[in-house]
Amino acid sequence: MNLYSLLLMLPQEVAADDGFVNVLVGRFNEGGEYMWPVLICLIVGLAIAFERIITLNRADINTRKFIVNVKGALEEGGISAAEEVCANTRGPVAAVFQAGLLRHDEGIEAVEKAVVSYGSIEMSFLERGLVWLSLFISIAPMFGFLGTVVGMVEAFDAIEQAGDISPSLVAGGIKVALLTTVFGLITAIILQFFYNYVVSKVDRIVIDMEEASIELIDSLVLMQAGRPVTESA
Repeated sequence: MNLYSLLLMLPQEVAADDGFVNVLVGRFNEGGEYMWPVLICLIVGLAIAFERIITLNRADINTRKFIVNVKGALEEGGISAAEEVCANTRGPVAAVFQAGLLRHDEGIEAVEKAVVSYGSIEMSFLERGLVWLSLFISIAPMFGFLGTVVGMVEAFDAIEQAGDISPSLVAGGIKVALLTTVFGLITAIILQFFYNYVVSKVDRIVIDMEEASIELIDSLVLMQAGRPVTESA
């Protein structure tokens, strides 16, 4: 296929996309007022998910390389040099390392307590917003089901007022009612995908923090014993 053929096909693809968008907007309008809570859940949920993804990607570092740099700083410049490396590195792993190094003069037990405490704090920062994302995943289908139930009630009210079961009347009312359920389920599916991705990212960072904490304590024990820190690598 040459370039000329691709250029001829491009307007058709754009028109098809516009047609899909128009159909989607039309279905949304047919769903009635209960479509708006579902849309709000989708927009706010996506905003939280994107914010978490950006934050977690910025917090994610090459943990192995960072540990090697800290151990090298401990060998060459001592605790102060290692603290400087931690201060110049972003992310929760570096923050936990720095918290432990700041308590090194109080003993290994104090370092362990500091690492555990700051690790819990950093974990809470990593998981911030996930409760709301989980909430929107739960209530979006509920809003859809609510719209469906209300729509079914209105459809039966119309049948009662008409005094006759008209197939077009029943089918139209049920179709409009089910649209809210469809959009609610689609919203939940989209948000669930992002939620699982964020949770897996948080879990991996937490594992990195735990492994790095063990490396830090081992390095400080070797320092106190006067042995090379690189032995714990």
